Amino acid sequence: MQYVSLKPDGLLCSRLVWGVMNWGVWGSQFNTQAMLSLIEQALELGLTTFDHADIYGHYTTEAEFGAALKLSPALRPQLQLVSKCGIHLVTPNRPENVLKSYDTSKGHIIASAERSLKNLHTDYLDLLLIHRPSPLMNPDEVAEAFQQLKKAGKVRYFGVSNFTPSQFLMLQSRTELVTNQIEASLFHLDSMFDGTLDQAIQHQSRPVAWGPLGSGQVFGKTVDPQHLKVIEAAKKISQAHGAVWSLDQILLAWLLQHPAGILPVLGTTKIERIQAANQALDLTLDQREWFALLEAARGHEVA
Repeated sequence: MQYVSLKPDGLLCSRLVWGVMNWGVWGSQFNTQAMLSLIEQALELGLTTFDHADIYGHYTTEAEFGAALKLSPALRPQLQLVSKCGIHLVTPNRPENVLKSYDTSKGHIIASAERSLKNLHTDYLDLLLIHRPSPLMNPDEVAEAFQQLKKAGKVRYFGVSNFTPSQFLMLQSRTELVTNQIEASLFHLDSMFDGTLDQAIQHQSRPVAWGPLGSGQVFGKTVDPQHLKVIEAAKKISQAHGAVWSLDQILLAWLLQHPAGILPVLGTTKIERIQAANQALDLTLDQREWFALLEAARGHEVA
């Protein structure tokens, strides 16, 4: 496993991040012992960074993960725990949320962070992200919340998720941000051409990418003709290398090769997929292979 800082002298993370969104009721419904086993197996592979959000599992998955971590509290210093806040999700678990909306008020950010700390049985979060940009976001108020949490030692670093370059700069002008978690893959190329990844390089702020395999497109869940072209191009590259590279490894290697230094968030619930992804860190595509995949994804050659 490789380890990188999101910014120079910033938070050190494993190059691969395990997203836990599907560990609970939104997916595999792991029990406490199963979650602990996955955490331990990840650490054996050197994967130390776990991505949460308060809303996952209708506001239940953080607490389930925390219950597992409580069984072995000595593991906490080995982990980087990331969480996100700022969405009011309509669910029976939050009867006060009668309309899905965004909330980036100081009070909500602090209350969400406090609840995440309690759920995860930890004294601090390594990284807290604003989950979605709100049209009503007041950057000074967000900065005040971040400063209060940092001063109290409850959150070490801060960032955002799904922000445009201009939204990132607006908040960055008030408070230090270490990352923008974005959707990025061969099936979702917007960040490569809208300035998002350019900005990450400019500010030496490594982006974290959700959906790095197109939310499962590589595993036979797609009938989209353009997606099928990407898969076919990846198969040709695999065959050229003796079929020792799997399709998911090739697609991850493509993303990892971008100079922004992207950290993929793996949404799988299977340790075998994590093991395969770990091997992708050692793969290097040549330029012809890299651009062949890009051409397949865009449906035309570069201009």
